[in-house]
Order: sequence, then C-alpha cells, then structure tokens
Amino acid sequence: MSAIRAVRAADVTLRVTSGGVPLAGREVVVAQREHAFLFGCIGFDFVELANGAGSEQDERLAELWFGLFNAVTLPFYWGRFEPERGRPDTARLLQTARWFAERGCVVKGHPLAWHTVTADWLMDLPNDEIARVQVERIKREMTDFAGVIDMWDVINEVVIMPIFEQYDNGITRICREMGRIPMVRMVFDAAREANPRATLLLNDFDMSAAYECLIEGVLEAGITIDVLGLQSHMHQGYWGEEKTLATIDRFARYGLPIHFTETTLLSGHLMPPEIVDLNDYQIPDWPTTPDGEARQADEVVRHYRTLLSHPSVTALTYWGMTDGGWLGAPGGFVRSDATPKPSYEALRALIKGDWWLPPTTLRTDTEGRVRFNGFLGTYEVSAAGNSATFTVDTPGETTAEATLTT
Repeated sequence: MSAIRAVRAADVTLRVTSGGVPLAGREVVVAQREHAFLFGCIGFDFVELANGAGSEQDERLAELWFGLFNAVTLPFYWGRFEPERGRPDTARLLQTARWFAERGCVVKGHPLAWHTVTADWLMDLPNDEIARVQVERIKREMTDFAGVIDMWDVINEVVIMPIFEQYDNGITRICREMGRIPMVRMVFDAAREANPRATLLLNDFDMSAAYECLIEGVLEAGITIDVLGLQSHMHQGYWGEEKTLATIDRFARYGLPIHFTETTLLSGHLMPPEIVDLNDYQIPDWPTTPDGEARQADEVVRHYRTLLSHPSVTALTYWGMTDGGWLGAPGGFVRSDATPKPSYEALRALIKGDWWLPPTTLRTDTEGRVRFNGFLGTYEVSAAGNSATFTVDTPGETTAEATLTT
C-alpha cells in the first residue's frame, strides 16, 4: 500500500439496508461524491460571476475550477474590503461565499488581520483606537459571515508584522506596541467570541525557527489555535520532497492540523535566487513556456503527493487558477486564454482519477455487505432507483452503514 493510501484511504465494509432489512444478493453502485481532504484554491476571480456580472470566459474558468477543487479562499484584505470606513464590501463577498457553498465548497476568509493591504484610514487613528476597530472588524466579519464562512486566517504573517519596514501602516504600529503574542491573543479572542464554531488559523510565510518560536509562545500563553497555516510560494523553485517533508515534520510536532494555505509553482522562468522579498521582483511580462509547463506539471504532482503522504496535512490551497495573479507570475493551472495547462490535467488525474472512486458496481452478500477501497470522503450507494449517502472518515479497515431511501 502506498504511503498516501495508508493515511488517506480505507478498506470499507459497507452494510446496505432497505426498509430495515439487509439488501442481500443485490447489485449496488458505490460512487465517491467528495474528498475529505480540502483541495483548495483562491476564488478571487469569481466575485463578479457569483454576483451575476461574469463573462463567458469566467464561466469557462469556473467549470475548470470546480473540476478540481472543493475548498475556496476569499479575499478580506481590509484596505480593499473597507477602503472607506463604515462601508465594507459585505454584500458582494457574502453572495460570493454563498455561491461557492451552494456548490459544495468549504469557504475560508483571508485574512482578518494583516499589515499589508490594510485600511489606509487607520493611519489617522491613535494606536488604542486602531486596536479597538481591528477587534470590531473581526467581530463584524465573523458574525456577518457565520454559517457560510466558518474558517478564517485570523492573522497573517505575524513574524514580520512588528518589524515590517516597507511602509508605515496601522497594524504594524499596534503590533510593535503590543508585541506579537498579545496581538495574536487579541485577534483570536475576538474571533472566538464572535463565532465559537469557527476554525481559526495562524498563517505565515516564514518557515524559519522564528515561526516555531511564535507558535510555542502562543501555545504557552494558552491561546487556542485550531490549524497552523504554512505558505509555500515557490517562485524561486520547487522545494522538493525532502525539504517539504522536513518542514511539515517541524510544525507537526505541535499536534495541530496543518494547512498549506498558499502554494504556487511556476510554468515560466524562476525568480532569481538573490531576491529576498518576492514583492521586489517586478517585471513587465512573465510568460508561461512549454518547458516551464512540463516542469510545473511534474512538480505539482510531486508536491500534492508529498503533502497527502503526511497525516498532519489536511488541506492545500493553490494560490491562483490562472496566470497573471500575484506578481504577474505564470503560476496558474490555466493560461490567460482560459486553456488548461498540463498541470491542470495532471492534478485532475490525481484528484478525480487515482484518488477517486468512480461509480462501481458491486454485489452484496447475504448480510447486505460489500467491500471496497476508497479515499476518505463522502459516498453514495444506489440500487434500483434508491440511494443513500455515507461518509468514510477513518483510514485502514473501517465499516459504514447506509439505508436506501426513495
């Protein structure tokens, strides 16, 4: 058995009943309907489409998007969500979140607190007022979107937050004054109070020991973190299996689920290695290339396989379906003309191929049982026009029950 199937799949004994009686000696069809693992991508490109103003190309991109993903991250950058104080973009984002949720996606908001792309009007306020409105902002979004968005990157990139020097901003000001751990406590307490059912993430791009020190300090302070977010924007080259697994192991020791929250792999030339801050690499055109697309397809498969082989990783969010997103990089699975790259087809062959159970006909035994091997997730069993859904959530040998209904 592969390392992936050992942690992501189960040998299932399914008992099928109808009217309280085992469905014995009958043909049934078992089919997977959803993965338990969250295969995610940002949904920034679909805000207009979700609000009734998309183009034909948007519709084509959406079809490709839903062909891969079951989880979406939506943008809540304060400076864009509420550029004018008191006028947040709630209605459009709520409609977008509902649009994705209605199509079976887990929806996450990103981020509630971040020093970059924050609201400029914070600069007019004293620090105590900035802290107060930051808390109010968190409670407002957590309340307004509860039940539709119940997963949030609460605070983003705290390691660099108090020492960020690219430009002055209100969030760096209060983090510098308060300190990192009190800042994390403030925002997590606000989020937890507003929506106790939500899954709350601490997210960072800094994979150094500094992030480990922050996590340890936060946990020692008694702050409850539900999930650790690790970013992996690989504009300067694929990490490789060894580095990726070593990174996961370092953060898995805290006993928390891990989400790879922001992943990018390029299909064009790589960013020069001497660039320290990726934002400093600004070029007028960054095209995809045939050789780059072949490399990207190979690296995407390797990266996804590596992450799924580790039991601590429960989600992977890719940072952009199409080219030309952050930094204008060719990091998407789809070209700018909406045609899929080899990486799209390669990933689909995993998510909806190797790791998927298509409709499969089986015959029940005298006790109404069938056996199959499938990835953890939601399934449907049907026979003679009747059907039932059931979940498989434990790897290894497991059992499930399904009662057919008309």
